[in-house]
Amino acid sequence: MEDLASRGRENVAYVASSPRRSEAGESPEETVEHPDFSSATLRILASMPSRTIGRSRGAILSQYYNRTARLRRRSSRVPLQKVSRSARPSVRQLDLELDSGQEEEETKRALLVKELRSLPANQRINMLQTIFGTEKLFHPYLFSLQGFRNLWYSLLSLLHTLQPWHYSLKQISGRFGSSILSYFLFVKTLLTFNFFLFLILLVFVVAMQAAYPPATHNREAFTGLELFTGAGYFTHTLLYYGYYSNFTLNDPCASSSNVTHCRQPSQVQLPYNMPLAYLFVTGVSFFVTCILLVYSMSRSFGESYRVGSASGELAVKVFCAWDYKVIQKRSVLLQSENICTQLKASEGKAAHRAIPSLPQVHQDKFSASNRVGKEALLLFLPLLVSLINLLVPYMYNLLAAWEKQESPVLEVYVAICRNLILKMVILGLLCYHWLSREVTSSKIQCWETFVGQELYRLVVMDFIFTLLDTFFGELMWRVILEKKLQRKQRPEFDIARNVLELIYGQSLTWLGVFFAPLLPAVQILKLLLLFYIKKASLMRNCQSPSKPWRASHMSTIFITLLCFPSFLGASIFLSYTIWAVKPSEMCGPFQTFETIYDSGKTWVVDLEQSSPNLTWFTWIHQHLIQNSFFLFLISGILLAVIYLNIQVVQGQRRIITLLKEQIANEGEDKMFLIEKLHTIYGK
Repeated sequence: MEDLASRGRENVAYVASSPRRSEAGESPEETVEHPDFSSATLRILASMPSRTIGRSRGAILSQYYNRTARLRRRSSRVPLQKVSRSARPSVRQLDLELDSGQEEEETKRALLVKELRSLPANQRINMLQTIFGTEKLFHPYLFSLQGFRNLWYSLLSLLHTLQPWHYSLKQISGRFGSSILSYFLFVKTLLTFNFFLFLILLVFVVAMQAAYPPATHNREAFTGLELFTGAGYFTHTLLYYGYYSNFTLNDPCASSSNVTHCRQPSQVQLPYNMPLAYLFVTGVSFFVTCILLVYSMSRSFGESYRVGSASGELAVKVFCAWDYKVIQKRSVLLQSENICTQLKASEGKAAHRAIPSLPQVHQDKFSASNRVGKEALLLFLPLLVSLINLLVPYMYNLLAAWEKQESPVLEVYVAICRNLILKMVILGLLCYHWLSREVTSSKIQCWETFVGQELYRLVVMDFIFTLLDTFFGELMWRVILEKKLQRKQRPEFDIARNVLELIYGQSLTWLGVFFAPLLPAVQILKLLLLFYIKKASLMRNCQSPSKPWRASHMSTIFITLLCFPSFLGASIFLSYTIWAVKPSEMCGPFQTFETIYDSGKTWVVDLEQSSPNLTWFTWIHQHLIQNSFFLFLISGILLAVIYLNIQVVQGQRRIITLLKEQIANEGEDKMFLIEKLHTIYGK
């Protein structure tokens, strides 16, 4: 029996591939039985479970076994069974090569243990303390190293704790699982993008313009309504496009108001051209954001689809989920809650199966009451859009309850698609209206500022209606369920709808960056307030969703939706504005150009005339920036990177699936051979 087991382990690849090569049409000489095996042994090995799997999966795995079997058959190595036992390598021979010092150390340890056992308990403790004290005197460097290591681990733990909302995210994950945690992690991701936008615009555009302010305008009195409308007092401020200058900031000769104080152009050091800076910084910020989005999406794909099937997750969570490095009481409680939530989620999965016309902006001086009334009318469109965004998703939920989809996962995806289409249609109609001739060719002196005000109002109203939805949809509904209906059930936290609201708000921010450079700051404040408000409402009013959620897969879907419909749409809108729409003639950095893109060409021509040594930059601008082929090339490369990354991930999933099947088949082989051994022993 020992001979049978050893031969089976060494030559299982050859035996497994023999019948399959015969079926594939190979020559019969290659399927001759191995001389070291009897026909009974070959029949037993050929009937193992892993050798009877289908050709579609087994053929892929057997290719590796066939190659190994051919190499073994061609080699002239003498089989291990034919070698005498005295000539075989033995692990016990390694003991003869051990250092004699190790044997002496073992002998001393045995004598010390024997001596300690013979002593009373008090003397034994004193002797151990004396020994360790002596080691401290002779080996202080060991303990200093240990202190340094403890200090290093403490610093690493402190840095990990200093991450934004570290304890809050752990608390949410412990009580509600990773599915709801994905919403708050998405908020954190959006904060990162907006902070980058705000920082680069603040340093290179807003701060520079604030250092060289333009001619003062007669600002209107602040009434407080501007916080909702964005008009009035805020119109002629750094918040909007119309405030920024169309000349070199640190050159007095460039401004018509400073002609009397003009110096020679040669005296200007490091001229700062505001139109060029405005255009260049906006383009660079969008380009870097695109790279960050593609990287985040690729990383999310790798994390969510690297593991094949979800089978066996319950056993892993039961036996391998605990982190034994956690020692603090609060961390232990959070980890235990997290594991319980994951087990409940796993158990639950197993049990489941046209725009109205916009009001005109007048620049006339009128009474305060009349002005307040006109500014209040500006809120009509944002109120209408926000009301549609609030009510229509609830209608979709009623429709989904009436449809009764067989698959809960399909129900989730259908809800995402419906809400996404709703928001895309709304944003598409708004963009078409803002860039239509009705706005760009109207009597509005600065249509870019008007579009920025519209986007500001939409962002503010979206935040207000989110608060109303949190109050009535979560708090009041929980009170009704508990007090009136006497139910212990709480309203579920709708992850899909809340995340799509975040994507909608971020789309508004990207659309308005060019028209309102400080709009990312408004979005940052909005996201910060949303995080704490949603967390408080979640802890007091909501429960985990009953629908099955795979948090990693849903996070991938959310970041993909943020990249393609949201960011791509905002980029197309901005590109069309720069290349095709005529800017206002009375305000903004580009008021003297036919298109915004012409400012870049004019600056390159001036640079070539003033500095002949920079002709290489002119060549780059002409052949790389003006040439549309380069833009398509960059887009193609980005799409190719995304496609190749997806293909690599799919290949990894296939390999992992095959390896899991191989592991399962090997386990069945072991059980099969054990049964055969029991049968032979029984005989």
